[in-house]
Amino acid sequence: MKSLVRFFTLTLGFTFATQLPAVLAMYGVIDGPVSAYAPLAGLGGLGPLLAALWLSRRRAGGDGVGALLRKKGPGRVGLGWYPLALLLSPALYVVGALAANLAGADIPWFFPPEAAPHVAGMVIMPIAEEPGWRGFALPRLERRLAAVPAALALGVVWAAWHTMMFILQGTVSHFPVMALHLLAGSVLFSWVYRRTAGSLLCAVLFHAGAHLCNPLHALPGSALPFYVIAGATCVAAIAVVALDREAWRQPPF
Repeated sequence: MKSLVRFFTLTLGFTFATQLPAVLAMYGVIDGPVSAYAPLAGLGGLGPLLAALWLSRRRAGGDGVGALLRKKGPGRVGLGWYPLALLLSPALYVVGALAANLAGADIPWFFPPEAAPHVAGMVIMPIAEEPGWRGFALPRLERRLAAVPAALALGVVWAAWHTMMFILQGTVSHFPVMALHLLAGSVLFSWVYRRTAGSLLCAVLFHAGAHLCNPLHALPGSALPFYVIAGATCVAAIAVVALDREAWRQPPF
């Protein structure tokens, strides 16, 4: 339990400390444009990775870091899981958009990473987050909680970790839906993790897929596309819990 408390404290503390100046500048509490603090805020996204690496090294030296980063790499998972992990989130949005458009909405079918920051986020954020969330925290949570409660507990922390980012993106008014989306997403991440025997690479690909088609880009102008992916993610999370009970009975990895 101590390692989990330390991980969450370090991760949240580092991210909040590096992103708070931009938030304060946004509200005029400190001088300077938000852009002046943007590089520091971007550094905050590395919180989960840095915390996981530091704690792994502190506990077992280089062997601990190597064990964290080598978790179930290529060759230990059925090849079909790699494209499935990458395309699952985009597929959920497309299905949700189909349902919404058939019901009379008029929303885009896809939100690819068009701007350079979007492409950078698709590459960097999965690597910055997943070794911490799924590689370090999830296995330790599963040793203390049943699989689904562990996924939900991690989802709560994951949502809280995004707080400053939501504020900076001007989307904080949608926080309840975003938190629900991340809770459901955490369940799906855990399902993929369990079905791939603890594959960190599949978790990274799943996260990259969420950036490959990211309806958050429609905010703040249009909320419906994001609400569609949030709803589709919730339905999918409920489905994998209800229909694939075998996955949740497996021992933690």
